Amino acid sequence: MNILDKIVADKRKEVALKKSIVPVSQLENSVLFNRNSISLSNKLKVSQTGIIAEHKRRSPSKSVINQSLNVQDVAIGYENAGVCGMSVLTDGKYFGGSLDDLLLARASVDMPLLRKEFIIDTYQIIEAKAHGADVILLIAAILEREEIKILSETAKSIGLDVLLEVHNEEELNKSLMPSLDMLGVNNRNLKTFEVGLDISKSLSGKIPNDFVKVSESGISNIEAIKELQQFGYKGFLIGENFMKTDNPGESARDFIKSLSPNPSPKERGII
Repeated sequence: MNILDKIVADKRKEVALKKSIVPVSQLENSVLFNRNSISLSNKLKVSQTGIIAEHKRRSPSKSVINQSLNVQDVAIGYENAGVCGMSVLTDGKYFGGSLDDLLLARASVDMPLLRKEFIIDTYQIIEAKAHGADVILLIAAILEREEIKILSETAKSIGLDVLLEVHNEEELNKSLMPSLDMLGVNNRNLKTFEVGLDISKSLSGKIPNDFVKVSESGISNIEAIKELQQFGYKGFLIGENFMKTDNPGESARDFIKSLSPNPSPKERGII
């Protein structure tokens, strides 16, 4: 059993327990459940830089990345840096995150928040909305086509954007459907954790232009982004590169400034 299989097996147990404790009706009565979501895909379409910055304390591949920062400070720092959105890891066992991180980020900033999680059940989508998420992540490697359809349509029905992540052409082909907003190519193999940008480049031409293209993982310099932009990518998910520093927001700001010396009024938040 590889690490991805272990994570999913544990997630099934976790979700079953949560469903027995907190009913869907309770989640739907959350104050945040009826808020109007902010579209990440729309922001990426007009952005010059397309940075989605991540809050991640640790991971199975890197162990501890940064345990000392609180999520509010990271979120505010990212927003001030001018990122398009923030990804918040909510898995506890393997990544050290929680739904409280999502709530605290939502209370601190007014930008799109992505719940980054191993979603296998519609319950987790209701849960994401109830805790202030604007976007959910679906991972093709752990879902069948019909599951992707049900989960993505559920998300769209309650106003959430959907980012679907693939690792190869087979996953891409089984996943294409109208209920997706963004197609993310993960440069990290979730089974081996090896990283390389070649997969983003090779799949770019196979992703229809109906979807916003996002490249995920292993992006650590502006040269990589400028190269990937030539392949049609509008979004770039970066976590470890910022989170391994003492001030992720400042790191993100410097990165964005180097990438786009003359940001548009939209990106500066003026209009």
